Order: sequence, then C-alpha cells, then structure tokens
Amino acid sequence: MVDPKDALPGRATPMVVSEKHFVLGTPMRGPWPPEMKTCIFANGCFWGSEKGVWRLPGDGIHTTAVGYACGYSPNPTYQEACSGRSGHTEAVQVIFNPEKTSYVDILRWFWESHDPTQGMGQGNDRGTQYRSALCYFDDEQKQLCEASAKAYQEALRVAGKGSGAPGSGNPKQTITTEMCSANDIIAKCIEPFYYGEDHHQQYLAKPGARPYCSAQPQQVSLPPFKDWCPPGLEHHAPKLQDGFWAKHAPAPHSVIRSKNEVIKCGE
Repeated sequence: MVDPKDALPGRATPMVVSEKHFVLGTPMRGPWPPEMKTCIFANGCFWGSEKGVWRLPGDGIHTTAVGYACGYSPNPTYQEACSGRSGHTEAVQVIFNPEKTSYVDILRWFWESHDPTQGMGQGNDRGTQYRSALCYFDDEQKQLCEASAKAYQEALRVAGKGSGAPGSGNPKQTITTEMCSANDIIAKCIEPFYYGEDHHQQYLAKPGARPYCSAQPQQVSLPPFKDWCPPGLEHHAPKLQDGFWAKHAPAPHSVIRSKNEVIKCGE
C-alpha cells in the first residue's frame, strides 16, 4: 500500500455519472430516502461485484454504483486507482432498505462471491485495487462484518478452500479482507466512496460490454446466521431463504452467465 503522505493529490471535482441506474432506473446519487442504509464492499473487479448485488431479489436494493474506496486521494480516476498510488480498491456502494434486504444478505453475497484469502488481488487481477474490503457505517455493521468474517474463515477451513495470496506467504484459508470505518475516513476530510467513471457503472448490462469477471467464488456457504449472530443483533436476520441460495449462490462465472434483471422472488 502507498503511504498516505505519498498518495496522489486527487481533485475536488466529483466524477460525472448518469442520473439514473442503467438497470434499476433509480437515482445514482443521494439524498436517499430516510429508510435506506449504505453498504460499501470490495471483492475484485467491480463490474461483476456490482451486477451480483443489484440482482438480489426482494425489492430491497435501491441503487448500486461502482467506484473507489478505502483510499486517500479524493475523486481518483480509474488510472490513478490502478496505479496503486491513490490507495483505493475497486468497490461497490449499495443503498438498500434493511426492512426488505438485510445487511446480512449482502454480507453473505459478498463472502461467497469471491475468495477473500487472496490479499492484493482476485484471480488474474493483481494489485492493491483488487483487494477485498468492507467499509462499515456504524457499530452494528462493524460487529456483523467481524462476526461473519470469523464464521466464513472457519467454513473455508473446514471445506479446505481458499487459495491464499500467491507469493505473500499468507497461509491457505486466512481471510485478508480489510475492514475500515466510514466515519474514521470522513474524519480525515475524505469520502469512504468515490464514484467511478460513468462507463464503468452497470458495465456488464450495457451493450458491447466485455463479459469479464475475475472473482473466485469458493462455493462455500456462510454458516447460518443463528450460529454467529452477535448478541443483540438478531433483528438483522437474513431475508433471503435457503431456496434462493441453493439456486443462485455464486459459482465460477455465474455472474457473467446470468441475466441483468433483478431475480424475482421464487425464481
């Protein structure tokens, strides 16, 4: 990782993006309805990461966007993020209604849709911009991130999955996901998420898109919520049932092969 004092200066001008989500038709920028919550995660190339979560059923995903998170330079470009000198990782911002889609549902999709043991990369994509990360917005999200990571690491161990980080000496199955506080980032006068270029938004749904996704899902399920739920956070119980995961759980190349539209309940 670049030292913060050596990071690129960035710029004050935000990235220009379309007003509406290409698939959902909802606004790309806030202000958001008061019932909505924010989630930011990174798990490899943001094209497939975004598509996977905008498709979640239940009408709980209000909008999604791709961009750059957990870095230092304000409003970086794609080239700057890829240089490693902005400190960012390719990320997805999710605005969701927790009454319809639980944060735990999004966390489960996050963990199962990539290999969180690969350090600075995912599949053939190598570099700090491809590192796994979760950015939490409150103490409850923090507890759920940490508890789910512990549960998923044990699930990987039992299944003998997780490839480790090539060349890093990372023991097989050790999760390397970075976890950071959005409030701590904001206190440094930078944003936890900066929008990426408009042509990257909902990229895989757009005509002429290259069907590419580097994610390495391990096909290991996150254990049942009741087995790792932090005390007092039972109200975050998942909305998506076992039948959904039996049919739609991430598998290699599944995001590329799937349709662009939201999965209908019971489909």
